[in-house]
Amino acid sequence: MIDPNPDPKQTAILKSAWEAFARYGFRKTSMEDIARGAGMSRPALYLHYAGKEAIFRSLAQVYYDDAAESVERALQGAGPVPDLLAAGFAAQGGGIVQAMLTSPHGIELLDTGNAMAADIVEAGEARIAEVYADWLAREAQAGRIRLEGEARDMALTITAALKGLKAAVPDYADYTRRVAQLARLIGAGLSV
Repeated sequence: MIDPNPDPKQTAILKSAWEAFARYGFRKTSMEDIARGAGMSRPALYLHYAGKEAIFRSLAQVYYDDAAESVERALQGAGPVPDLLAAGFAAQGGGIVQAMLTSPHGIELLDTGNAMAADIVEAGEARIAEVYADWLAREAQAGRIRLEGEARDMALTITAALKGLKAAVPDYADYTRRVAQLARLIGAGLSV
């Protein structure tokens, strides 16, 4: 859950870390780079985090917490099913996908996330899938969509497809085009 009263130092550290990781890549980013960007000394940074691995894991957790809540809000809107899915898919990616796909270190950051924060990624993807599953079940119950199979299975397919798109596209423009296309395809298949 997103903290309604975030610690300003924590926010500054995570913002600085993300900017440094996007600029230099995970391997070349130092704690000094992060501390400087956050406006603090390196020893002060170590009072908050043991190392850049812990910072990266925290960034992953913040992303998934925010993504799950953003998808849930987007799916609560009104409108045609393809439009709601497009809004949910866009909310899931948020600005982080754009930053990753426009960074020369995007693939490294994706790989780092999958290796260093695999447990967070797995739990986060499962949480987002549950948001989609709950929405699909409610929409099917209300007669607004037609499901072929279980809502949970469809939700897992959706999250797997979106996760795969991040690694399979050359740039952010192609990602947004394909995500919109995926929303139209799935939405058309679900519509009654």
